Amino acid sequence: MRTLRRAPSLRDALQQPGFVQADPIRSPARAQDLTLRHRVPGYRAGDLERAYPDLDIEEDTFINYGYLPRDVHALMHPRPDRHKRDTDTEEVSRAVRDFIASRGTVHPRDVDEAFKLGTGLNWFGGNSKVSTQLLDRMHYRGALRVAGRQGGTRLYAAAPDRTPPEDPHAAADRLVDVLIDTYAPLTFKGLRFIIWVMQWAALPQWNGKRKGMLDRALARLASTRIDGTDWYWPAHEDPASAPEAPDAVRIVTPFDPVVWDRGRFEILWGWEYRFEAYVPAPKRVRGYYAMPLLWRDQAVGWANISVTTGTMQTDIGYVTGESPTDPSYPDALRAELTDLARFLGVEES
Repeated sequence: MRTLRRAPSLRDALQQPGFVQADPIRSPARAQDLTLRHRVPGYRAGDLERAYPDLDIEEDTFINYGYLPRDVHALMHPRPDRHKRDTDTEEVSRAVRDFIASRGTVHPRDVDEAFKLGTGLNWFGGNSKVSTQLLDRMHYRGALRVAGRQGGTRLYAAAPDRTPPEDPHAAADRLVDVLIDTYAPLTFKGLRFIIWVMQWAALPQWNGKRKGMLDRALARLASTRIDGTDWYWPAHEDPASAPEAPDAVRIVTPFDPVVWDRGRFEILWGWEYRFEAYVPAPKRVRGYYAMPLLWRDQAVGWANISVTTGTMQTDIGYVTGESPTDPSYPDALRAELTDLARFLGVEES
């Protein structure tokens, strides 16, 4: 629960712990908005997109796709394109970048209309515009940056020229620390996994410099062993001094740092949680976008939230089959649902 703390502002929340995962599914809102709702007072769905151009952050691939402080983002670039196509000639890429630089900010359709590159097979096996695929790859390797969004669609601008970090090991340690600040406490297995994913997703150019990232992290972290499991967290933090969990209910996105590590989730709360959006409907146990429901410091159930004709519909399930018996729980649940409706800008059912 260490990351479920309120920040003074959206800007502060995005600087610490340093990474907010994004996801396009809106059920009932995007993951980045649902994550920030519990960390920024008065936050409403879409506030991040509206404020993005004025914030010192970047969209990019880290352990997943999401938002990073600009100084952290710079440590990952320049990097090669992992999915380069035969059509991605230097001549075409340079022409597209020059076109975008001359316009300042462009919508993907502007590039499509100007270059008429047609359609091609995309990463998912379907067909999409070649220009859209090219922009995505140019963004990944650092030639472009996301300047904002229009109706959820990325608007691109030319990125400044990138130079590799002077000290790759120090840069790697800083990136690992962002991961740890975001997701700790971590088991050894969880720590090893997130470092591996970050190496693969964000640092393909460092293939020969990855050795030692995990060992150096282990050496600078605090740790303890509980019931045979080793746990790690930032050395400057003292778990014994952490405040008690408030008498609050919190419904969190499946991508929230508190529940993202499914192995840790099961160790801490004794039941298996799965994200079922990509599970065939007949095989779903809890729902398309069932969100973990936290009561104090326990995950006691899940909630499916939908909006129909401007009204929020709620379906809640509990691991034990029954809601908590504490007399303060019903009011806490009502407060959370009221805040969720306010965040969505709709009425409660």
